[in-house]
Amino acid sequence: MQVIFIDSEGMKTTITAAPGDSVMHCATAHLVPGLIGECGGAMACATCHGYVGADWSRQLPPPSTQEREVLSGCLDVQPHSRLTCQITLTAALDGLTITLPASQT
Repeated sequence: MQVIFIDSEGMKTTITAAPGDSVMHCATAHLVPGLIGECGGAMACATCHGYVGADWSRQLPPPSTQEREVLSGCLDVQPHSRLTCQITLTAALDGLTITLPASQT
């Protein structure tokens, strides 16, 4: 399956991932610029903030209360902002698009 990351200038990076991985793990394992995942997925740093494509957002469970609290401290939060450490890849998410905020690139 594939995940597509788009930086703030529109440059796309397509990564092959495995179901069960988090989007953050996929990005950090492939050194996607602008997605650091400093806390390793513990929802403590928000360095994995990304914008989920609107069409994909409906396929994800809503963010938890803790995720919403962490996102509230991020720069450039938008309606489809998510912590990518909290998105687990499934076959249904093949082709998922994540745009990275300018504040992280």
